Amino acid sequence: MKKNEIRIFAGIFLFALLLWIALTLCGRFRTISSVKITVGGTELGTYSLAEDQVISIGEGNICEIRDGEARMISADCPDQLCVKQPAVDENGGSIVCLPHQVVIEASSGSSQAPQVDAISS
Repeated sequence: MKKNEIRIFAGIFLFALLLWIALTLCGRFRTISSVKITVGGTELGTYSLAEDQVISIGEGNICEIRDGEARMISADCPDQLCVKQPAVDENGGSIVCLPHQVVIEASSGSSQAPQVDAISS
């Protein structure tokens, strides 16, 4: 190998290393602090993972936030797949109930007060 080839490979390696370090550090500072619940594409509300609470979603689904995790604890759909899905926490993720068009997804940033609409009132 020539000296120029070695310099090129070293430069590419150094660039890749710096990029990997930057992406790793950015990922550590991004924290999931809330979950957003949507029903049929309409946002029901954004709820803090720090506050333990039970949220009724329509007439058939119940979401529970406890110990920094959100999970679907009850649903009246026939397959119960949303109840069997793993909890959403600070690592992200989502829970989907297709029959009721409910999506619970982790969102980063500051949490907001729950929004009240026709579905939750």
